[in-house]
Amino acid sequence: MRAMVISGGGSKGAFGGGVAQYLMRELGHDYDLFLGTSTGSLLISHLALQKIDKIKEVYTSVNQDSIFSNCPFLIQNKHGVDNIAINHWNVFKNFYNGSKTFGESHNLLELIKNTLTVEEFENLKNGPKNIVVTVSNLSLNQVEYKSINDYSYDDFCEWIWISCNYTPFMSLVRKDGCEYADGGLGNMVPIEEAIKRGATEIDAIILQTEVTHFNRLPSRNAFALLTNMFAFMLDRIERQNIRIGKFVANHNDAIINFYFTPTVLTTNSLIFNKEKMTNWWESGFNYAKHKNIELNQIEPELE
Repeated sequence: MRAMVISGGGSKGAFGGGVAQYLMRELGHDYDLFLGTSTGSLLISHLALQKIDKIKEVYTSVNQDSIFSNCPFLIQNKHGVDNIAINHWNVFKNFYNGSKTFGESHNLLELIKNTLTVEEFENLKNGPKNIVVTVSNLSLNQVEYKSINDYSYDDFCEWIWISCNYTPFMSLVRKDGCEYADGGLGNMVPIEEAIKRGATEIDAIILQTEVTHFNRLPSRNAFALLTNMFAFMLDRIERQNIRIGKFVANHNDAIINFYFTPTVLTTNSLIFNKEKMTNWWESGFNYAKHKNIELNQIEPELE
């Protein structure tokens, strides 16, 4: 069984989409299982449907308004670098309305439902491929994996949305009596789960560099500090997931093909920039192409 696993990474999901496009269209890889965390969960349904152009259009046109119904921060560009500042009015409004988070992401749920139709959902559910998204159950203190085979259209769209909710900046969702948040808080790269579900060869798209290439600048405000702290924690979780995945693969005779980002794409994956994400998609495609040429999996074209 062949599986594709796509990690979390916010706007960097555009790079992952480019890698997946090359693997599926150029190499002809056919996957039985798709597993995604956070932004990865947004990609996998459309990849399983072979509707790569459709999801590419979404990823290369999305902006802050597409995600946030109440955005808790402002984007400031100084000397070519994007920084975030607190949107005090939006944060106050959210707390005044009784929210437990700084911002709300209900627009993302609407985008998911507008992008994945009921007909497409039924085709996937009745088809041979399994689509699984990762969520974090804060009430039960555990990671959960939600398969398309077990839920209705509305429920599965909500699980995709929940998998992407980077709390406390995005919505905290109460469902089935529990509070849920971004799957990346528990498992950024669900390689182990793919192997447990029977995968023997895995293409793992990791939306992070293989080694650390930068030191973070000093935090400018409370939000910048929070995003830096979360980025640090998620990076540690991701590297632990990869080590566990390698260990489990070795003991189950499974093969993992890793696709890391070759360079640092952004230091804040909550900033959605159309131009950059369009370039990242192409970068992902070209990176996968060159990596496979280097591995001699395909012969380079003769000039």
